Amino acid sequence: MRHFTTGDLNKQVGDVTDAAAREPVVLTKHRKPRFVLMSYDHYERMRTGGDLREVHRASQMPDAHEELFGLAIDRLVRGEGYDDEP
Repeated sequence: MRHFTTGDLNKQVGDVTDAAAREPVVLTKHRKPRFVLMSYDHYERMRTGGDLREVHRASQMPDAHEELFGLAIDRLVRGEGYDDEP
C-alpha cells in the first residue's frame, strides 16, 4: 500500500488519485496515518461484501476447505511438506 502525505494530495492530486484507482493508499498527516483513499468500486466491494475473500471459524469451515486442510495436515504429520504431491 502506498503512502502519501496530505501535502502530496494538495500538490499532486492526479498522482495520488491515480495510485488510489489501482489500490487503496494511506494519507499521512504529521507522519501518522490519518486517512485511506480508494476507488469507489473498491469501497463498494468492501461495503457490500463483494470481496471474494471469506473468513470462517474452524468450526464453521466449509466441507471442501476442511478436507483440503485435513489432507495438508496429514502430510505434515507424516513429515512431508505441504507443497509435496500427495
